[in-house]
Amino acid sequence: MDQQLLFLINHTWTHPAVDRVMALLSSFDFWWPFLLLGVVVAAVFGGFRWRVFLLAAGIAVGITDGLVVDTIKKAVGRPRPNDALEGVRVVDLAKTKPRVLALAEPLRVQYSQARIQSVGGNSFPSGHAANNFAVAAVATVFFRRWGWLVFLSALLVSYSRVYVGSHWPLDVLVSALIGTGLGTLTAMALESLWRRWGKKWLPWLHEKHPSLLTA
Repeated sequence: MDQQLLFLINHTWTHPAVDRVMALLSSFDFWWPFLLLGVVVAAVFGGFRWRVFLLAAGIAVGITDGLVVDTIKKAVGRPRPNDALEGVRVVDLAKTKPRVLALAEPLRVQYSQARIQSVGGNSFPSGHAANNFAVAAVATVFFRRWGWLVFLSALLVSYSRVYVGSHWPLDVLVSALIGTGLGTLTAMALESLWRRWGKKWLPWLHEKHPSLLTA
């Protein structure tokens, strides 16, 4: 079932115009300068809740990617589709520095070759899916209905990872659950710590903001 859905997304439900969009969504190297700019702007011009949100999102991603995802990857060693199967479409932006220059270059679309020997890999879990869903969960806890919009981008990024041949569908599904759970737990844990210890640690700030999650 996992392989069948993979080839539906990776082969059947494709279009040349969509290829570039999915390659862009799947490329962290392309997006990180814009993400960094957004973080700086939010930290400088945003209010207290925005700054705490950035802190919570950073902690959630650190736990999700640096601890949970990395540990499971090493333990499971599941090969990526483009390493395990023949004929998987591998869609990627041109290799440019900076990555944004790839917009002016032709897209790279190749087909994987069969491997003679089985190989390990980093397919499960998907760091892209887990991290994006962790941030989406934190955003939802902090900003309620507006935060739910972040889940849309997380869904698109996760789908793109299957589309470009880097992950199995089950990888991103389970990773989404992992990220959502860890993001929610991180935000709620910070709120609990602040309510319990904030008055002792930073009384002047706690008096003004008794909760991290309300304006």
